[in-house]
Order: sequence, then C-alpha cells, then structure tokens
Amino acid sequence: MQIGKDTTIRLMIVDDSGEDAEAVVSAFRNGGIAIRPHRPLDLAELAATLASQPIDLVLAAKSSQAISLEAVLAQTAASGKDIPVIALADAIDETGFIGDLALGARAVAIRGRNEHLIKVLQSEWADLEARRALRLLEAQLRETERRCDALIASSRDPIAYIHEGMHIRANEAYLEMFGFESFEDVEGLSLLDLVAPQYVAEFKLLLKKLSKGEAPARFELEARTLEGQSFPASLEFATASYEGESCVQVVFRRREFEQDPELAREVEGLRQRDMVTGLLNRPTFLHALENVVSEAARGEGQHALLLIEPDHYQRLLQDFGMDSADALIAALAARLSETLTGEVSAARFGERSFAVLLKGDHAQTADLSERVRAAFASHVINVGGRSAIITASIGGVQIGEKIATVGQVLNRASESLQNASALGGNRSEIFDPGAVDRAEEERVQSWVRLMREALENDGFTLHYQPVVSLQGEPGEFYEAFLRLENEGELVQPHAFLGIAEDEGMLDALDRWVVKRSIQILGERMRAGHETRMLVKVSPFSFADDRLLSLIGQQLAEHGVPGERLWLQVQEAKVFTHLRQAQEFLAGASRLGCKVGLEKFGSGLDSFQLLAHFKPAFLKIDRGFTEDQTKMAEHQPKIREIAERARADGMHTIAEYVQDAATMSFLFGAGVDYVEGFFLAAPSGLMNYDFS
Repeated sequence: MQIGKDTTIRLMIVDDSGEDAEAVVSAFRNGGIAIRPHRPLDLAELAATLASQPIDLVLAAKSSQAISLEAVLAQTAASGKDIPVIALADAIDETGFIGDLALGARAVAIRGRNEHLIKVLQSEWADLEARRALRLLEAQLRETERRCDALIASSRDPIAYIHEGMHIRANEAYLEMFGFESFEDVEGLSLLDLVAPQYVAEFKLLLKKLSKGEAPARFELEARTLEGQSFPASLEFATASYEGESCVQVVFRRREFEQDPELAREVEGLRQRDMVTGLLNRPTFLHALENVVSEAARGEGQHALLLIEPDHYQRLLQDFGMDSADALIAALAARLSETLTGEVSAARFGERSFAVLLKGDHAQTADLSERVRAAFASHVINVGGRSAIITASIGGVQIGEKIATVGQVLNRASESLQNASALGGNRSEIFDPGAVDRAEEERVQSWVRLMREALENDGFTLHYQPVVSLQGEPGEFYEAFLRLENEGELVQPHAFLGIAEDEGMLDALDRWVVKRSIQILGERMRAGHETRMLVKVSPFSFADDRLLSLIGQQLAEHGVPGERLWLQVQEAKVFTHLRQAQEFLAGASRLGCKVGLEKFGSGLDSFQLLAHFKPAFLKIDRGFTEDQTKMAEHQPKIREIAERARADGMHTIAEYVQDAATMSFLFGAGVDYVEGFFLAAPSGLMNYDFS
C-alpha cells in the first residue's frame, strides 16, 4: 500500500547514535514519506513515550546498548497497543532473523539499505492500517447493529427475526399485531403458529426454501392472531444476523385490499429515480454498484464506473442563472442519456455529477468515456433563452479483484475525475489496474507540459497570506504561495509540486516565484507600502548560483532592499544538503536577504542543526499548532523553540493558527509572528489591515 502524501507516520527510533537516527529519518523523507520522529534516550523515557504519545511504528537498532531490542519489544508489548517493532540490523543472518521474529519483532530491516528500509516500513504500515481498518469496521458493525436494533424496536412496521422457523426477536409493532403482551410470549414460538391453517403446508415448503436461501423476497398469505382471528398479510424476507447468529428478518404487512400491481411497479420506479433528471438516484445506483463490486470480488465479469462532471460549473451557473440550475442539470442528463447504449446504468450522483456503470473491459470503458466526452463537446445545450457548448471531465475505474470495495472504487474514480478536471477539463482519465504505469506516465507528462508552458508564458500566479507580528512591529508581511492558472481556474501546488520535484523542475519554479515576489515588492514600495515577502526555496536551488544571481539582479532592477525578501527552506532538506545550504545562506545574506528554517522542530534534534546553520528566523512546524486537541502537549516545545531563538537573535513564526486561544498562547510564549486561516486565508490580493 502506498503511503499517502498527507500521511505522517509517528515513528519511534531506538538507536544510541543520534546521527544514525537522523540519517534514517532523512532516508524516509527523501523517499517521500513524512515522519514525525521520537528518540527515547533510556528505558524510562521509552515507557513514558509509549504511554503518552500516539506512536505508529518503532524502529529499534539491534546494536543499541542504552535500550536493548529485547527491552523495546517487552515494553511495547506491555503497553497493550498495536505498535509494530522493526528490528534494524547491520546485517542479517538466519539465526538472528529467526530469533528477532521469535521475540516479537514484526520485521527486520538492514541499516544503510534505504530502499529495503522504506519497503519494510511501507509493508508494516500497510499491515497496521489494515488491522486498524478491521478494528474500525468491527466497531462500526457493532454500532450499526446497535442502531439497527434501536430502529427496529421503534419501527412501526411489524418486524421479527426467525431462526430455523422460530422467533428469536420481535419488535413492539409485531407483538401488537398478533396480540402478544411481551416478547416472552412469542420467544421460541414457531412462525407456523401465526399462519392460517389453509397456508400451513405451503408455508412449510417456504421455510425449507428459506433455510437454503431460495425463498422469494415476498409472500402473501392469511395470518392468524393469538385469538385465532385471520387477516390478509404480506411477508417480506431478508437474510440477517442477530447477536452473531445467522437468521431471517421477516416484515409482516397487513394487506387489507389487493394492490394494483401496475401502480406498485410505477411507484417503485419513481422511488428509484431522480426527479430532476429521470436518471437513477444515488441510493439506487450505489446498490447496483455494491452488487457489481461483489461480483468483481468473486472474479465474475468485468465492469467499470465512470463519474462525469461538467467543466467550470460555477461559471455556468453565473451565465445561466441560479434559477436555471435544475433545467441545466436536466439538459446535461438528457445529453448523457442520448449517448449511452447497451448494458449501462446511469444516475445523478451528486448536485452536478453523474455516474455510469457499464459492463466491459478497459478498451470498452475508454471508448464509451471518449464518446461521452465528445458528445458533450460537440453539442449545444439550450436552457431557456441561453445556449452554450458545455464540456465535461470524466474519471473512471475498472472494477477488479484488486479494487473490490465500494470505497476503493469510488476513491479511484474520484481521483481520476479530479485529475481530468485539474488538467483543464474536456478530457477523460480511466484508472486501469492493469495499466497503472502507462496511465501514470501520461498524467506526469501532461503536468510537465502544463508547467513548462506556464513558466514560458507566465501561467503561474501568487497568492498571499498575511504574517502578523505579535510584538507590534510596523509594516506589511506576507507569505507567497504558488498557484497554476489553467483554463481560467487555479490549481493548488500539491497537485504538481511532487511531479516538479521528480522531473527536476523545482529550481525553475523557485526562480519564477522569487522573481515575481521581488517585482511585487518593488510595486508595493513605489506605492508607499513597506512590505516584506516570505518565499519557499527548495534545495535544488542550492546546487548552482542561478537563483542568487537572479535575486541580486532583480533587487537592483526594482530598487528593493534585500531585507524585504525572506527565504525559507525545510529543516529536513538542510540536514541532507548542509554544505550547499550553508553556501546559499552566505550568498543570500550578502544580498541582505534573510534565510530561515521551515518546519522547524520536526527533526530528532532540530537544535543540533543550529550549530552548523545560522538562520535569521525559525518557522515552527505546523504539527505543533494544527491539532487543537494536542496543543497542551506541544506547548513546552513551542516555548523552548521561542526561548532558544530569542536567545540567539532569531525571529520565530508560527503557522496554521486556527483560533484565538492558540494565538494568545503564542503571544505569551514569545513567538514573534503568526499566520493562519484564523487571521486570513491566502488570497490573490494584498489587502490585509495590519494596523
């Protein structure tokens, strides 16, 4: 299982050497895995950390003398928590490997073999997540059963649970229908005793079919009350479980008159349809999807799911008018219905999205997806007195044994839809488990082309978030955030920065951001504003002097003092590129710019870095402020960072401030600057009132 980009693993490292532990952390981070490390120095600290901190995994060096592997395994087991321990060995021999596993280690990794270390971590994380998911599902199942029991108890429909023809549960409505005062009166009673004599023989056959799962979902007969009075009734059956025991749920309904079968079918059809579009509604479609996914899990048949969404929907609403929203959706649904043929189910899946379930392989799915895309792109949609050609983004997934849960299917389809939309729309993207590499390469190359075009044609833009002084310092201060303009919409950097890093484009993006920031600073200065700008810089810009040369040239061209430009680099990146970072710091300082550490405090010993790298400011890692429920445990660390920074003449910045209480604490702790959504979200305008 791939570790998600937004996942941070809380890793405890037990190792006598701080440098070796930091090297392990760097290996994971360079491998794209976010780590929040802990390193206990003795057994007491190990026990305290396990008791008080939410640890995901433990990596314990076999060579550790301060805390032996045996002690780590014993203490972890004693904690009662599901925390996998990975033994870190300098080499692996058969006897040692078997011995470590026998002691309770989940796996053994080799020191210095980073690729192997990452694979072991990913494997153990996947197993841990699976166990957590299973426990969650079990808890949810118990909660669902509890709620279902409460709903059944309060239901006005007479409901009973039957096992081998005998009552094991019945609600009040059921007891009332047949004249029983309490469940004790009906417990263990055969269902046959509530059937009129003329139906007993037929009902016995029905019970036999029920035990084999062959009975019809509905059966009509004459029922009999406790006093022997008969009344026409219909029974509906469903397989169920009660207190872990397989049984049949029976719903009795009075049938005082024969229903019109045609009318019943019409009512059922209306119940399954969306009233605006005439397509299937979401619940009905999800039920069909669940059936298909169950078939896929058994290896039966080939199916696919498509999610379809009109491009630039908010703009369309403005053009057509909010009062025409339903008519617009209906027109789009009509165009979709015209395009679909064969064994296909279509539904209105959301406010503005549609879903299609089809039978076929990847080639057939891709063909239908392209036909739907082309059908929208080539057709004029008319709503009232307005008309337009409305393109659509399509995301799909082939449903197979490897993707055989409804959640996985919907997530994959949603990701594909988002990718298609983010790349400008009027395109389709189909996730095929058998062609992942090819699809991924196409996606990467599409982003690379977009970024290159944006660099050449100024297709990027900046948004600005205010950085507010808690010490009353005058002037304006903003952090610059990169955005990609695409087809009139803005794309967040998380969608493309990972690809930019893999493709060696981060240094080019750095230069664009810095150049544009200095231009903005010059414009603000000429307008009478004393503005400073905080800009991110990647380690790819350390390797040559192009960024420093650009900064010097742009500062001179726009007459901007270097102190107005604050450059931030990630703490972990400085650890792994220390010599180049030192040279960059020296060069930027000569230009008057301030260079600081971002995500400070995320390493094992962040203060150790300050002995080799002298930044002008520290930006405290957002993990200390973003989780409000853990603020109390983070407060001592924040105070320590603020005190150490103040003693060494460095400024401190705290980001992701979400409420007044956090800001009040940061002020009391001596933090110099704060930013976050509590103050203002990033915006294309620099209009924050700093007074």
